[in-house]
Parts: sequence; structure tokens; C-alpha cells
Amino acid sequence: MRLPDRWGVTAEEVVRRWDADELAPGAPGRWLRGVDVAADPATTWRWVCQLRAAPYSYDWVDNLGRRSPRTLTPGLEHLETGQRMAGPFRIRSVRPGEQVTLVAPGGPVSRALGDVVLGYAVTPGPAGSRLVGVLRVGRLPWAVDRALCWGDLVMMRRQLHVLAGLAGGR
Repeated sequence: MRLPDRWGVTAEEVVRRWDADELAPGAPGRWLRGVDVAADPATTWRWVCQLRAAPYSYDWVDNLGRRSPRTLTPGLEHLETGQRMAGPFRIRSVRPGEQVTLVAPGGPVSRALGDVVLGYAVTPGPAGSRLVGVLRVGRLPWAVDRALCWGDLVMMRRQLHVLAGLAGGR
């Protein structure tokens, strides 16, 4: 069975080089997820910045049952390298309004998965904007690679849909 390394992305997004690709050029795992957002890119970007506050996926799994905020938190739009975002990740680079790239810090995540780079990008799109998630992982044992890829599909798909809905006013 083929890994779900792509979901919701266009052919153009698959071949595009994202900032996350530049930070993990040798990482064999590259998983892309994307959604259309019925909001302008600035609004979508603002909701991406909310990942500093909560994961916006399945809160009962990755937020200890606490509901991710449904309103924007003032100040979270000011992203800087080194800040914590999306759980254990730290911001490595940011292009405000366009892309933010995160890296897993040393510790259990890096020891278990190798190098992990996570990126979010906002571009103009047919519905208003596009939100694309890029996950790059180091070489993993076969079973771990498959489990993580499927798990990422489930979790990031939910995360992107929730952010898209909030940005679009749903």
C-alpha cells in the first residue's frame, strides 16, 4: 500500500520547494497536506499564528482535552525564531504572512524520529487562500515511517480543516 504522503495538494504544490524543504534537504520523508480557505491570505495567516496557543487538531488527543481557542489571541501574530509553536516545535524561520518553519527540539521527539521539520505556508487561492502543511522527517524504520505518515494524515488533515473553518468564519 502506498503511503499517504500527499493529501489535498495541487500538482504545483507538490513540485514547489517550500522553506521546510530547504531546512531538511536530505530528509527522505516529505508529506504534504493542503486545504482551500474561504478567507484572504492575511486572515488565514493570522490563524496559522494561533498554533502558538494550541494544536487545533483533535483536542482530546493532543491538547489534553482542552478546546483550542475559537477566537484570535492578540499578540500571537508576532512570530520570532526560537518561539515555541505547534506543541514541541520551535520556530526556525518565518516569512510573515507567507511561511513559518518549525523544527523539533532535541529530546524524545528527535531521538525517536530523527530530524523533524514542519512548515506551514499560506498562498492566494481560488476560494481566497490556500493553507499547506509540509512535514519532513529523517530516515525511520519501516513500521514507524508508515505509522507516522498515517497519523500525520489524520492529525494534520483535521488541523488544517479546523484552521480553514475558523479563518472562513465557520
